[in-house]
Amino acid sequence: MTWQAQALPADHPPVKSGKIGVLLVNLGTPTAPTPKAVKAYLAEFLADRRVVEIPRLLWWPILHGIILNVRPKKSAHAYSQVWTPDGSPLSAITMRQAQGLADRFGESVMVDWAMRYGQPSIPAQLQRLMDAGCERIVLAPLYPQYCGATTATVFDKAADALRAMRWQPALRVLPAYHDDPLHIGALAQDIGRQLDALDFVPEVLLLSFHGMPERTLHKGDPYHCQCLKTARLLTAALNCPDIRIRPTFQSRFGSAKWLEPATDAVLAEEAAKGTKRLAIAAPGFSADCLETLEELAIRGREQFIEEGGEQFAALSCLNDGPIGMDMLEALVQREMAGWI
Repeated sequence: MTWQAQALPADHPPVKSGKIGVLLVNLGTPTAPTPKAVKAYLAEFLADRRVVEIPRLLWWPILHGIILNVRPKKSAHAYSQVWTPDGSPLSAITMRQAQGLADRFGESVMVDWAMRYGQPSIPAQLQRLMDAGCERIVLAPLYPQYCGATTATVFDKAADALRAMRWQPALRVLPAYHDDPLHIGALAQDIGRQLDALDFVPEVLLLSFHGMPERTLHKGDPYHCQCLKTARLLTAALNCPDIRIRPTFQSRFGSAKWLEPATDAVLAEEAAKGTKRLAIAAPGFSADCLETLEELAIRGREQFIEEGGEQFAALSCLNDGPIGMDMLEALVQREMAGWI
């Protein structure tokens, strides 16, 4: 007997299915460079138990009584210095990365983007992909190094969204790519290109990663080790014997001991011992954001020059440039193996 497809009944509701989706996810951003918008963003971000592991009984009075009343104004001023006509740099770049990836994959794959904190949200974007007929989805956290406070929170939010779905998609997750040859090669090519374009030769190149409390290392988080491995592999790939390359950790917050050496402390140390020419790159960030454009490029420069340095360059992240997009396409393509 030969099987034949049967026509759907006339009253069958229309159903979209059979498509493949990709959801790029980055950390998050306020909707505007205002204290009110920043407060809403920080309230969501700092309420995550993976981001702040202090017991709620101790943390809640600090968060709502002090931080959310003091920090938004300061952070809003910082955001205002890097805000673009398209919004925050992080959201604008992540959106362009998604658009660029969609152009590369064509109609065979639907690509969208989300922020872990803020908008567009992971649940809303997963549902949007499902509504468009994407039964298979690659969730791509754009964090090269795995961290419980970043990568794991994306898993958490996606799982919460799936838990509420009657019809769930098949889900694959892009793993950390800190030591992937595709990533190291892209970083070396892009950073090397930017170094060659400078009008000075740096004596020192800092590789600045976002910091985390040191206790996360002792609790088993692989983030610190993965950052140092990225730095080691990137140093070898750059092959710049005349430039001292040092990994550092930025964005210290609070009184707890954080991963070291701290970026600001190293800037002061290098200037104090006579370093005049310094460049800084951020290989833990997939897109430029407040931490790279304001903390490193503005405040880092000011600190280094004020303390005796003479020439300073903050290098761009991979962003949506051709080198970074080639890498991102290859990483996602690999995760879709067998689907397309």
